Amino acid sequence: MVAPAGFRGASAEAVAALTDQVGGVAQDKAEVVATELFSVADTLRAEGALRRYATDATVPAEARSGLTGEVFGGKVDGATLDLLTAAVGRRWTRTRDLADALEHLGVVSAVRAAGTDSERLVDELFAVRSVVADNSELRNALSDPARTVADKNGLVEDLLGGKALPSTIALVKQSLAGTHRTVTAALEDYEKVAASVHGQRVATVHAARPLADGEQQRLADALSRQYGVPVHLNVVVDPAVLGGIRVEIGDDVIDGTVSSRLDVARRSLAG
Repeated sequence: MVAPAGFRGASAEAVAALTDQVGGVAQDKAEVVATELFSVADTLRAEGALRRYATDATVPAEARSGLTGEVFGGKVDGATLDLLTAAVGRRWTRTRDLADALEHLGVVSAVRAAGTDSERLVDELFAVRSVVADNSELRNALSDPARTVADKNGLVEDLLGGKALPSTIALVKQSLAGTHRTVTAALEDYEKVAASVHGQRVATVHAARPLADGEQQRLADALSRQYGVPVHLNVVVDPAVLGGIRVEIGDDVIDGTVSSRLDVARRSLAG
């Protein structure tokens, strides 16, 4: 699998190989492995000396892997330890990349834990992201530095417990603890990872009204033909577009909205 954006050179190669290794983890272990990878990533970020040693290319890979076994052996599942040993044995472009990679691998493992519910997982992550973006009180509560991690996790459980997939809840909690700038940015990234694990891409569609099932299917089919992979649609109802749709997929924007055409006309008249 191709490494996500943000990793370069040796780090990109390492993440791609390790992501493939995560794909070999048994599904019944995937949830545990995800939780443990998130925890180890946090440990590396907090322990500068350990992080620097684990990524020091001048230290033999065997020595780095040996330390990993001493620190984490017996504390994590064997599948997790295998991933950590492989990760520490790799070369990393930047010291911080190892912890960031383990977080990414944790996301991939959480997605795999959802199994055949991957479509539902993407939909739930998008729904949570939309609610957080539209609710300033909730957004502030989740980002409040005065609140403890346990307090924020409790809030997530109150909101999603018994309603969402375990993988959704785990990833929403991780969005509060990772290195993304905001919760919504983390959730958007996780949506893309969830889709990519199953060979898909995510398109955000802005429309003035909800799209009928047939309209969504035709649009998804057209985008899939254009990009050569299945495309999962996240539809945002936005009356400001007036009519038509705007599609955002990766760095591409396909704008066929009435509001966009009116803007072009106004600029033409003003010029």
